[in-house]
Amino acid sequence: MHDIAVIGAGRIGKIHAANASAHPRIRLKYIVDPVADAAQSLASATGASVASLDEVLADPSVAGVVIASSTDTHLDYSLRAIGSGKAVFCEKPIDLDLQKARAAAPALGGGAPLFLGFNRRFDPNFRRLYDRINSGEMGRLETLHIISHDPAPPPIDYVRVSGGMFKDMTIHDFDMARWLLGEEPVDVYAAGAAVVDPKIAEAGDIDTAKIILRTASGRICVISNSRRSGYGYDQRIEAFCAGGLLRAGNMLSSTVESWTECGARGEPLQNFFLDRYAQAYREEMTHFAEILDGAKPLVGYEDGVAALAIAEAAMDSHLAASVVSMTS
Repeated sequence: MHDIAVIGAGRIGKIHAANASAHPRIRLKYIVDPVADAAQSLASATGASVASLDEVLADPSVAGVVIASSTDTHLDYSLRAIGSGKAVFCEKPIDLDLQKARAAAPALGGGAPLFLGFNRRFDPNFRRLYDRINSGEMGRLETLHIISHDPAPPPIDYVRVSGGMFKDMTIHDFDMARWLLGEEPVDVYAAGAAVVDPKIAEAGDIDTAKIILRTASGRICVISNSRRSGYGYDQRIEAFCAGGLLRAGNMLSSTVESWTECGARGEPLQNFFLDRYAQAYREEMTHFAEILDGAKPLVGYEDGVAALAIAEAAMDSHLAASVVSMTS
């Protein structure tokens, strides 16, 4: 049994705290949050105690921390926790500033127990897709198509502090592309616009984008993003291989269908990311328990920096309306 603390009592912190408190190999000891009421409420719901970050880092019984606080704290808290001898499970992105993230390499890049929360790698459907691509059953992977469309935009106050769509939303897709392609992109082309909500444009961000990544071997990945699908939370990946297609489709709210003279009609898509990726979040906590047992993180510091580098290249490409080389 490993004692851990969850830093951040917001939406994602609540998910991680609930999964930690339900895990047979983890004991959730502390909740940390600057909002006292939020910390106390989550602590009461999970049987944990409220503490400060300094108290958590000074407690030798705490083996690890889950960092689910605001993005601007991710890197600092990770460095402090690693420096205190704690294993870290940190939400993505590692930071919003690529140079700042790269500067942390001496502390975080040498095998420190840092697990980055790219939860989609732990989705059973995408994991199965990855396994089947790498089994070679369909021949060599040639092109990849990733569709990631949200049902509706986030609150504008969130957009203003998110770091932009590429670093907040598309960064998941950049990580999936690297993972599934098995190669780093050498060229990035991104075209973005604010066509969903004019307030997003006023905040200096975009809400719609198409991105093309090309690897050195010639593989191509096309990513489609939108902050508003109009039909639910659209999460699909298609892998076009030499021998055929492998496809991971959307999750529906149920498998019930109605059949009438007008045709067949299925249930809506699962409409919220916490529902769609509920199992992935649980699998992440299990992997963190494995890390506390001594396993190497499957997703770490280098992955976080690589995805952030693609996000910055995508923004540069969007602003310049030209291809950006990742090798220059």
